Amino acid sequence: MYGGNANAYNAYKNNSVNYASKDQLLLMLVDGALKFAKIARQAMLDKNIIKAHENIVKTEDIYYELMATLDVSKGGDWAKKLQSIYQFIIDRLVQANLKKDVKIMDEVIPLIEDIKNTWDEAYKISKGVR
Repeated sequence: MYGGNANAYNAYKNNSVNYASKDQLLLMLVDGALKFAKIARQAMLDKNIIKAHENIVKTEDIYYELMATLDVSKGGDWAKKLQSIYQFIIDRLVQANLKKDVKIMDEVIPLIEDIKNTWDEAYKISKGVR
């Protein structure tokens, strides 16, 4: 019985990504970045270096993906500023990972939260939901 439920969940999860709009995928990415950053921070506190590293790398990968999808030619100055914020977050995550420094995570997690909240709000506005 459990195996069937796990398969059904995996099928649902895969389909939710396969059928998501670009906007929804972006929201999934920023949600994931925040989740992984928080897991990494807790892993540092728990002295679980491997788990901290893996989750920081996942967070970095999401920000690399977000940078790759930014259309600077259409987004102009706004996109360039966003790109520099993404790069700053990646740079700080690299430092946090190298030093296993919770203080750097405490600095960067609020930025990740702000970006997530901004994209959530932009999505709601674009859909006429408030």
